[in-house]
Amino acid sequence: MPDIPFGFALPGGQPPDPNDPAQMQQFMSQLQHLLAAPGSGPVNWDLARQVAASQLAATGDPAVTPFERNAVDEALRLADHWLEPASALPSGIRTSLAWNRNEWIYKTLDVWRKLCDPVASRMVGAMGDLVPPEARAQLGPMQSMVATLGGALFGGQLGQALGSLAAEVLSAGDIGLPLGPAGTAALIPANIRAYGEGLELPEDEVRLYVALREAAHQRLFEHVPWLRGHVLTAVETYAAGIRVNREAIEEAMGRVDPTDPESMQAIALEGIFTPEDSPAQKASLARLETALALVEGWVCHVVDSAAGQRLPNVVALGEAFRRRRAAGGPAEQTFAALVGLELRPRRLREAAALWAALTEHRGIAGRDDLWGHPDLLPSDDDFADPVAFATAQLDLSELDSFDFSAPGGPEEKAPGERDDPDGDTRS
Repeated sequence: MPDIPFGFALPGGQPPDPNDPAQMQQFMSQLQHLLAAPGSGPVNWDLARQVAASQLAATGDPAVTPFERNAVDEALRLADHWLEPASALPSGIRTSLAWNRNEWIYKTLDVWRKLCDPVASRMVGAMGDLVPPEARAQLGPMQSMVATLGGALFGGQLGQALGSLAAEVLSAGDIGLPLGPAGTAALIPANIRAYGEGLELPEDEVRLYVALREAAHQRLFEHVPWLRGHVLTAVETYAAGIRVNREAIEEAMGRVDPTDPESMQAIALEGIFTPEDSPAQKASLARLETALALVEGWVCHVVDSAAGQRLPNVVALGEAFRRRRAAGGPAEQTFAALVGLELRPRRLREAAALWAALTEHRGIAGRDDLWGHPDLLPSDDDFADPVAFATAQLDLSELDSFDFSAPGGPEEKAPGERDDPDGDTRS
């Protein structure tokens, strides 16, 4: 990735030359402008977008050709057709698109903001706490510059992580979260082509397999009303329990020399967040891992069922994608280090086996009926014995208290989620 202090670059994406007074003056002007215009939240998302764009400009972001747009549209249409007999949920695709890498960042930034702002606000707050109480009154208005600096620092690091992720993701739903606009299925042709070359498999087969996965994700998130909020709230709840390592922040900030802009390049935020080792946080992590595993396991099972007799390399593709999701790529690992959150379904194979057992014993409709309410879904304990769960009789009396149709009811909230005092709910 390019060495750009805080992600700033001169025209052309090049970092400033410290020996060139004109370039350094331009850079310092940019920095002064940044500090004079604090953003509306804990992360400077404008800067994050700029850093990601600069990184992609350096590494390359091939434009989507008309042929690729056609190929993506056809692949998603065929994928949706193949999924019809394999799923009781109807198509969730309202729009089919082919994105370049920058488009993926732009279209998913709103969800990243929702996921990252809570963690970033604690980091920015911790930076402010490093200023001794007796000195805060003397700083006066300059105290806000600490928050601005923290937002810029986090924005620059996030921009680098998102720029790296944009060069790896294959579709809008590739990492199991509903990142893109509802009802929009999108593939990234440049990344699919590179991934297929690594697998040494035909590009059209890889594209169709990615399209099947994307179409399956769309069916889930479009026709299970509570699922989007459930998954995103699980991520937020876990993030809310992450602790800030103040010593790591102090050490990182101690390496900054205000008279040397190049010293800002040495700042790395990896390792400043650690999960709270409490029963509540462990339970939160378990809920998140179970939610990610159930979504990904259902997608894997349904896609392999739909493509089993149609794609020559379906076994190799299925195994490659399971390994890819279970291990996470380099960019995913960077993101995990940055915000203390891994987006990998750790129990993917067990979840896929559970959905397979449900299909065998309850049929496709009976299997997909479990998405009717979060309390119907398997728990973490059920992963150990899929057949026992699949053959168990559901006691419908346990659901007598649920109102599935009431506005603001369980379908719009995650289990255990409380209403905001002002009437809002987290979703």
